[in-house]
Amino acid sequence: VRRSGRLHRIGHLVRRFFGSLRPGGPSPADEAWVAGLLRAGELDLWRRMSDADRRHAVGVARRVESVLGGPDGPELVTVAVGGVAPLLAAALLHDVGKVRCGLGTFGRVVATLLGAVAPGRTAGWSDRGGARGRIGLYLRHPEEGAALLSEAGSDPLTVAWATEHHRPPDRWTVDRRLADVLHAADDD
Repeated sequence: VRRSGRLHRIGHLVRRFFGSLRPGGPSPADEAWVAGLLRAGELDLWRRMSDADRRHAVGVARRVESVLGGPDGPELVTVAVGGVAPLLAAALLHDVGKVRCGLGTFGRVVATLLGAVAPGRTAGWSDRGGARGRIGLYLRHPEEGAALLSEAGSDPLTVAWATEHHRPPDRWTVDRRLADVLHAADDD
C-alpha cells in the first residue's frame, strides 16, 4: 500500500530525525547479515554510511525480506531478474549517495528544508564548495548514489533504485511490483 501526502512525508521525516539521534550502528547480527548479502564494493560503500543511515537501511531491507517471505514473495522473486540479492542491495544502498555530502543530522535537516521550500534555487549547488556544495550533494544523493553503485559494479536494479527512490511512481523504470515493495519498506 502506497502512502502519500505531505503529512505522511513529514511524519516519515520526523521519525527519521529522531532515529538519527540514537547512537550506534546496526547490531553485530545485522552487520553479519549485510556482509553476507552485498558484493565487496557495495559492502565498502555501506560501511561508509552513517550509523543512522545503516540502521535505517537494515530496517528497509528487513521489511523487504519480510514481504519476500510472504504470500507475494514467490512472484516477486521471479520478477527480480537478478534474484533476491540485488533487491535487498537496493534496499540497503538506496541512500548511499549521502556519503558524499559530509552533512550531519542538523545539516541534513537544513538541506531537506531548503530543498522543500526552494527547490529551484538549490539546483547546481552540488558543483560549489562549502556548505552550499554539501547541501547540493545531499539533495542530489539519489544520483550520487547511483554513480557510486555503478562504479562498485552493482546490479542494474540496485543502481536504478538508488536513482529513482524519490521519484514519483510514473517515473520509475524499476518493475512496478518491486518498486512498490522497496518504496513501502522505505516509507516507514
